[in-house]
Amino acid sequence: MVREFSAGGVVLRRMSGDWHIAAIEPEKDGPDAAAANPRRKRSPKLVLALPKGLVDQGERPDETAIREVREETGVAASLITKLADIRYVYVRSWGDRERVFKIVSFYLLRYQSGRIDDVTPEMRIEVRRALWLPLADAPAKLAYSGERQVVRKAQEYLQSHPEV
Repeated sequence: MVREFSAGGVVLRRMSGDWHIAAIEPEKDGPDAAAANPRRKRSPKLVLALPKGLVDQGERPDETAIREVREETGVAASLITKLADIRYVYVRSWGDRERVFKIVSFYLLRYQSGRIDDVTPEMRIEVRRALWLPLADAPAKLAYSGERQVVRKAQEYLQSHPEV
């Protein structure tokens, strides 16, 4: 079984007195899907996720999280702490259809600068849009259970570290 290592971030930003996090709506079909199969219907279900991606060779996971957040959301953020590792197995939907054991390390980050959804045209292949999501709503709105658990850890961290 192939192993993959990724990292991602829960970016905190205080807006109008409430905490928000940066979330993405992944581009499930890719830019050429409609042209390749015009009869294919898009899924009506909204999928929201945390920004994340593969750890590059020579890169630390916390560096990956900060880079992926910048690339996928358009915002710069700084490290607060590591939140959790989530582990799962998936089957590649392309090429060899191999089973992959994946570990994703998630970090709590603090917003520094930038405008949400200000991403490069090349990144639109992966990200349909990026948005600020109220932290209180995130456990109900994120699509993946592991990411919902990570956000709950972020909420717990904020409760025990009010200085953030």
